[in-house]
Amino acid sequence: MNEHPPDLITGRQVRPSDQERERSAQRLQEAVAAGRVELGELDQRLTEIYQAKTQDELAYAGRGLPEPTRADLLVVRDEPTSRFAMSVFGWFSRKGRWVAPREFTSLSMFGGGVIDLRDARFASPEIRVRAFALWGHTEVIVPDDVEVEVKGLGLFGAFGRSAVRAERGAPRIVISGLALFGSVGTRAKAAPKEPLGRS
Repeated sequence: MNEHPPDLITGRQVRPSDQERERSAQRLQEAVAAGRVELGELDQRLTEIYQAKTQDELAYAGRGLPEPTRADLLVVRDEPTSRFAMSVFGWFSRKGRWVAPREFTSLSMFGGGVIDLRDARFASPEIRVRAFALWGHTEVIVPDDVEVEVKGLGLFGAFGRSAVRAERGAPRIVISGLALFGSVGTRAKAAPKEPLGRS
């Protein structure tokens, strides 16, 4: 009996993750609310989503819907990775792939730190970063394709506002806090090239 080598697995034949199924289900429910999908189709399509064994089958369950944007993929239902960071005569860093909570607070006292949200996912469509730098420095880096509001106060210090962005319809980041004899810097940088949908 001759055995033939299996075909190479393409990206669309990869099994979907639980997170991808949940995002597809949420997208479908939003489509029903927007009138893109009839309510009678919801049960059938949800069944297709949770029974999908490949990316192709998962994509078929979302047939006729607009392709998700990067902004759609930023907001997840995962539990936040951390909610607070502090440095006293030291340094903290929150960067890479992490889940930012609805409210994140940092304190830098005679120290410093960085909060990098470019590769983060958000636990809410709007997150609030409260940065307090007391004789210290904190830098907040945001992706350049989200809405950003900065309303911190510099008292004998500086609270930067260069990250402000007005991207309507995108997730929103509100940066506030206090720089007392210290500084809080904010800046926007390009988001990662790879899609956030895969873990």
